[in-house]
Amino acid sequence: MSTVKDISSVLVTGADGFIGSHLVEELVNSGYKVTAFVQYNSFNSWGWLDHCKPDLKGKFTVVAGDIRDPHGVKNAMAGCDAVAHLAALIAIPFSYNSPDSYVDTNIKGTLNVLQAARELSIKRMIHTSTSEVYGTAKIVPITENHPLQGQSPYSATKIAADQLVYSFFKSFGLPVVTLRPFNTYGPRQSARAVIPTIITQIASGAHEIQLGALNPTRDFSYVKDTVRGFAAALVSNQGIGEVVNLGSGFEISIGEAANLIANLMDQEVKITLDNKRVRPKDSEVERLFASNTKAKDLFGWEPEEPGLEGFKSGLKKTIDWFIHSKNLAGYKSSIYNI
Repeated sequence: MSTVKDISSVLVTGADGFIGSHLVEELVNSGYKVTAFVQYNSFNSWGWLDHCKPDLKGKFTVVAGDIRDPHGVKNAMAGCDAVAHLAALIAIPFSYNSPDSYVDTNIKGTLNVLQAARELSIKRMIHTSTSEVYGTAKIVPITENHPLQGQSPYSATKIAADQLVYSFFKSFGLPVVTLRPFNTYGPRQSARAVIPTIITQIASGAHEIQLGALNPTRDFSYVKDTVRGFAAALVSNQGIGEVVNLGSGFEISIGEAANLIANLMDQEVKITLDNKRVRPKDSEVERLFASNTKAKDLFGWEPEEPGLEGFKSGLKKTIDWFIHSKNLAGYKSSIYNI
């Protein structure tokens, strides 16, 4: 696989988030000069970067700003060779309540990154999509040619952002790669996602855990696999203008995943339906199951945690992180987090 040799400095937007913080760690460990763009707040919090491994502290630059501000985005990007764009609003239930904020952040925010990347002649832009853009699978495994279906306001804004990215490749020759992660999980994930929801309820002593729909299937990918995909795409000469799935190629239902987690935690639990956690009927994505052949062909990437055994391995590492008292204390397991 041919690689780009002259990328040494990278801006990561959404660096304070779950995947973004893991990507910062991956890139720093790989020798890149990293600028982490985090959401400005009056607490001077860097999100999950405040909890990064001690040996990484001081090895990356933090810039606080707002992805919706084009001036701040361009200033943060200045001097970087490449950008990995992860900043987004991603909670599906909240997108039902506040769709306008998703348009501002996911569409206009992406436009700000694209404009800055073009004006600064960035050598590579990695844009983060989501498997939610496919909606309920019509054909499995889902390839990158699967029809797009905006079944939630969140997924609709991500489809729009993906198309903006493609337009900048076609119109201006911007060297973009769109990565489409499936359901990433692991340490530090928000409780708005189902795996942390299950783990934190059990770890907090609940014997009856509340969930939404149990029948939908998901393709869960361990976070270290996902960020390795970003790192591989960053340096590859292939994939420009392309959309590439990052998925494990393994599907499991939410109910089966919940029972598996309970078994790994050596607990017996009863699962009850919480109607607040159920998406509107036609909005629910019933099946996600990735084809990752393209990622392997273009980038030489494949999951290190594949299949059921890989899922168990990733879950054990995730559980070990969440059950640590200091980490568990940061989660409100008794409250539904939309």
